[in-house]
Amino acid sequence: MQLNVLNIKGEETGRTVTLNDTVFGIEPNDHAVYLDVKQHMANRRQGTHKAKERSEITGSTRKLIRQKGSGGARRGDIKSPVMVGGGRIFGPQPRDYSFKLNKKVKALARKSALTYKAKDNAITVVEDFTMETPKTKEFLACMRDLKLEGKKILFVLPENNQHIFLSARNLKAAKVVTVSEMNTYKVLDATNLLLTESALSIIEENLKS
Repeated sequence: MQLNVLNIKGEETGRTVTLNDTVFGIEPNDHAVYLDVKQHMANRRQGTHKAKERSEITGSTRKLIRQKGSGGARRGDIKSPVMVGGGRIFGPQPRDYSFKLNKKVKALARKSALTYKAKDNAITVVEDFTMETPKTKEFLACMRDLKLEGKKILFVLPENNQHIFLSARNLKAAKVVTVSEMNTYKVLDATNLLLTESALSIIEENLKS
């Protein structure tokens, strides 16, 4: 699949790039995508939830009523889970939700996500550029010239560029990341993928094997 390389004004530069079929043209594996996104979401969880159990409630240990003959449920002290204000049965405890996922599965998921974007013609390639100062207005003008205004964009750079990052920081519909920060969730979460030439080369180099 060939794409025209554009400049930041949305004009064709006369150059084209060919997307590597081993990265942007595979048979997508939905289960690998599911696992990678699941792991990403799990890793974002703090896991600090906590409910007090019976032994952690403050209160007397005196048995309130006799064991039998009351006509109600048997219960002991005021900390019993059947009492209002008592401990919680099987309540949430702090835990780590992260889990291991093989590198090959993660790579397959990433290639599957990129393939979906290529099939939807949702990939735009621009020549490498930089910004002298952070200017949100200039960044919005670039997106308008590239016909990406109003769309949820993932802008992938080869390396960190603080001026471009700061220019897009206040925009809800635009997210700027480096190639190393790009993941399956972020690719699928965006409607359009904006890549620089250098970023495209690095992505293909990392995933083609």
